[in-house]
Amino acid sequence: MRAFSLSSIVLISAVCVTTAAVGEDWPQWRGTQRDAVLRETGLIKELPAGKLQRQWSVSIGAGYSGPTVAEGRVYVTDHGAGDEQKEVERVLCFDAQTGKQLWKHSYDVNYTISYRAGPRASVTVDDGKAYSVGAMGNFFCFDAATGDILWKRDLATDYHARMPIWGITTAPIIYHDTVIQIAAGDKDACVVAMDRTTGKEVWHALDERAGYSSPILIKQGDQDVLVCWTGESVSGLNPTNGKVFWSIAMLPRNMPIGVPTPVVQDDKLFVSSFYDGSMLIRLDQDKPAAEKLWHRVGIDEKNTDALHCMISNPFIKGDYIYGVDSYGEMRCLDLANGDRVWEDQNAVNRARWATIHTIRHGESEIMLNEQGELIFATVAPDGYHEHSRTNLISPTREQLNRRDGVVWSAPAIANGFIYARNDKELVCASLLPDRR
Repeated sequence: MRAFSLSSIVLISAVCVTTAAVGEDWPQWRGTQRDAVLRETGLIKELPAGKLQRQWSVSIGAGYSGPTVAEGRVYVTDHGAGDEQKEVERVLCFDAQTGKQLWKHSYDVNYTISYRAGPRASVTVDDGKAYSVGAMGNFFCFDAATGDILWKRDLATDYHARMPIWGITTAPIIYHDTVIQIAAGDKDACVVAMDRTTGKEVWHALDERAGYSSPILIKQGDQDVLVCWTGESVSGLNPTNGKVFWSIAMLPRNMPIGVPTPVVQDDKLFVSSFYDGSMLIRLDQDKPAAEKLWHRVGIDEKNTDALHCMISNPFIKGDYIYGVDSYGEMRCLDLANGDRVWEDQNAVNRARWATIHTIRHGESEIMLNEQGELIFATVAPDGYHEHSRTNLISPTREQLNRRDGVVWSAPAIANGFIYARNDKELVCASLLPDRR
């Protein structure tokens, strides 16, 4: 169903590959099903020492948004100076195989937010349309192939946004004939659904402060449910009309700071926040209802309990939760109660908000750490097992002007190629075997 998958599986054939590999697009935040699971086959088993050879690279400006890939095109957003040094955001589209720029759109913006290095949300592509939202709420629907603007909205003005301190970060999500966005509006317009063709409002919901976590779609019984983790709750909404099916409070003790996307396995849903710890929710499998199983919070950001994630997204694997804690500590938790099973500091250098973006691939993991290193590894109840590591892209300092810079934007893997960006370039590298 389009509500859960935005691209069809395709067969790749490459000149340098003698056997077919099954690949897929990466058309929205965290892939086709927003779960950061790669379902491709035929990729390399080991990364080369030193540096992964690039297919191409292009210059871009700063930004936190990860690339998305659909129908042979790569989409990304950035930030820079326009005419007469006006501040602008841009939406960029490139050929996925060559890096040739196909189209761009720039517009004036005035940042009133912290961490000003650029737009946050990945572009969502579906059914020939590309949907982008900037850090200040500038929302566009483009023709995905040409870049022509089909419609646009100013969410901050239209909904009198209670702008989060880091701006709008959540990626648009498609549900049937609507596109749904965390708009941060006042009163009961935290979440807004718009007609995909016209941009006209279909519904709005939740009188809550916005967070930074992108919504997901799940199914409970025969009912589709939109799960939104705002700055005040984890809530399940009817994606057709915005009605609240269930809501579990998660009020911030300092400031709304939930960034990772909720993750689901069977009847369990998990969220984790830098200041407010971790919560596990049980989802009713027969009807749209939910209950909190446990919520664990440490004393502070250094004395954490269970898991205090920042940018890194956790994931559930069997009877365990894996994730990166507040200072880069990779942890394994018992799913039943949140007890720590192990901790490991080998995948990323220790630092406040140290980040690893993880994509699950079969029984193993593909990781991009904030030093720009690509890692093939497997996490299991008995520990972190690293198989190989290589350099993919260099850290830059615009996103964070500390240490030696960071790579904080999530990568995309599509049709055998990985796409990653920093504040200066977008790069593409092959993960297909070279059989020349």
